[in-house]
Amino acid sequence: MDRTTLANALETARITGQVATPRENNLSHIHRFLAQERQFDFGVELTREWNFDSVFSLMVDRCGLRPETDFIEGVDTISTERCIEALEQLAAAIGDVTRAGGEILFATGHPAGLLPVHMAIAAAAETRGATITQQTNAVPVPGLGGDCRQINRVWTWHQHGGTPHTHLAEPMHALLDDITRRGGQTPDLIVADHGWAGAASTRGLRTLGYADCNDPALFVAEAQGSIEVTVPLDDDVVPYLYEPLIDFVLERAGLD
Repeated sequence: MDRTTLANALETARITGQVATPRENNLSHIHRFLAQERQFDFGVELTREWNFDSVFSLMVDRCGLRPETDFIEGVDTISTERCIEALEQLAAAIGDVTRAGGEILFATGHPAGLLPVHMAIAAAAETRGATITQQTNAVPVPGLGGDCRQINRVWTWHQHGGTPHTHLAEPMHALLDDITRRGGQTPDLIVADHGWAGAASTRGLRTLGYADCNDPALFVAEAQGSIEVTVPLDDDVVPYLYEPLIDFVLERAGLD
């Protein structure tokens, strides 16, 4: 798939371009991230001095928010070009690790949106020689409740009979601690979103992330050098709309 075809598909689906997340929500989340509020920090540790202006400028540059400082309410944007550039970086990393026979851990805090994306890429990587991090057991999450469970090669947080949307870092920390306790190897690559990606990045693991325009934490982590690439996109459209994105990643990774 060429970049123009993907760009049209992304904008038609409102994965990029004019997206559903409103400007006021984006601005509010920058403030809440800087206050290091739980559910907004994604487990990302601040290693540089950041303020609202510097994070806003970063989000304009790396995510594609509208740059007007006096625009405070209405429809905001995600850069299609930035998304495709980041997808190419993500695909290259996944392809390299797969061809080397490395181990990749996939996880999502957005099971109603991004789970099918992770599932498709994980399945293709495994078919082409990657080891996908798996555990036969559910992993309890101390202090939070529930447990980590794998659905078709992708880790999610399970609680009260469901897999809720979460920004929390605790599930990834619990999973990685459990792997270590059982004598397992640290994965060569983490492909994740939300607190799953933020937690992995703070532990010094090679991490690729997906993030929406109201989720500045992973873009900050990328700027600080702890996440290799963060893909800007609307992370909660109807799952089948991500199919062109999946096809593009698999092709660019050499996994199609």
